Amino acid sequence: MANTGSGSLATILFLFMLQAALHKGAAQYPVVSQNLVTDNVSVVEGEMAIISCRVKNNDDSVIQLLNPNRQTIYFRDMRPLKDSRFQLVNFSDNELRVSLSNVSLSDEGRYVCQLYTDPPQEAYADITVLIPPGNPIIEARDEVLSEGNETEMTCTAMSSKPAATIRWMKGDKELPGKPRVELTYDKMYTVTSRLTFTVSREDDGVPVVCIVDHPAVKDFQAQKYLEVQYKPEVKIVVEFPQGLTREGENLELTCQAKGKPQPQRVNWVKVDDDVPSHAVITGGDLYIENLNKSYNGTYRCMASNSVGESFDDYILYVYDTAPSTEPAAHDSRAGEGAPRTVDHAVIGGVVAVVVFAMLCLLIVLGRYFARHKGTYFTHEAKGADDAADADTAIINAEGGHTNSDEKKEYYI
Repeated sequence: MANTGSGSLATILFLFMLQAALHKGAAQYPVVSQNLVTDNVSVVEGEMAIISCRVKNNDDSVIQLLNPNRQTIYFRDMRPLKDSRFQLVNFSDNELRVSLSNVSLSDEGRYVCQLYTDPPQEAYADITVLIPPGNPIIEARDEVLSEGNETEMTCTAMSSKPAATIRWMKGDKELPGKPRVELTYDKMYTVTSRLTFTVSREDDGVPVVCIVDHPAVKDFQAQKYLEVQYKPEVKIVVEFPQGLTREGENLELTCQAKGKPQPQRVNWVKVDDDVPSHAVITGGDLYIENLNKSYNGTYRCMASNSVGESFDDYILYVYDTAPSTEPAAHDSRAGEGAPRTVDHAVIGGVVAVVVFAMLCLLIVLGRYFARHKGTYFTHEAKGADDAADADTAIINAEGGHTNSDEKKEYYI
């Protein structure tokens, strides 16, 4: 056993002496890394890092791996450093690959791949240890909000490396926050983001999400649901009649009010006048029997809660009693008459038929006169030109109808 210990000690001593000679040579010659390559490594605290020293076109030169303190971790396939977290993964003429398990922040630094050539070559692998932040903490200045008010929220991601970034989402819309980064005594980062925005009634029940982005974690977030109070929304619905309001008929209106908190009661009034004395008000319903024109006016339904008051108006206009033959009107709100189009349609149809008939008659007459020619006759005395005077010509013409020539003239 003593010989074995002496052999190990001699081996380590030999490596240190060889390493010192290499350091001396490295100081005299410039460092060349054209044949020796490695990669930087980022690893989450507590996980495993892999360091790979690779040689291109190796000529049987020896590869070794040094820690940030330039202590030899592996010389070829031997591990002089007594840290069992380092384990040999692969050794060949072209590669020395070593794993480091359960990485801690103290393992961070620059590791050296060294190739025994003349002059020696070195390549550097920087190990960066990532430390994820703690669970994000979201806080709201106001637990209950009123519509139109401004509120503020903060989200904090503590003790991370590197510093985390924070994003805000309200529903499906991203909102900008104002971050503040602090470096703590243990070289950790704490990030706080502050969000300010104005709420509306549509925001009630909407989640506000704080999303933390960090290379060591995924889908890291916290959320808080908004509670927004708002004044009532008021709407008057006509239950009866479904068309024009006429004398002698009944009127039934329903007032629908919705708010947060829910209004406890609604109130009916008539603007600039009193509600008819025989009107019946039950909760949100207004009922008036036997309408007449003295009831015309604006009826208002009002509802209120701790946030505010709202109202909706209904304008009542009572029409004369409809004739028995008059077609029924269809309209959703009283006081808004439906257009009467029946009589105009009949008149328009009659006029169209008359115009069409006149056009047809003109076309038929035109074609008739174009095809039929009219004639008439004039008779001149056959010997009128030979008469000695006018009297003789007239006498000769009186009996000459049968022998006269026929003359035709045409007209259209």
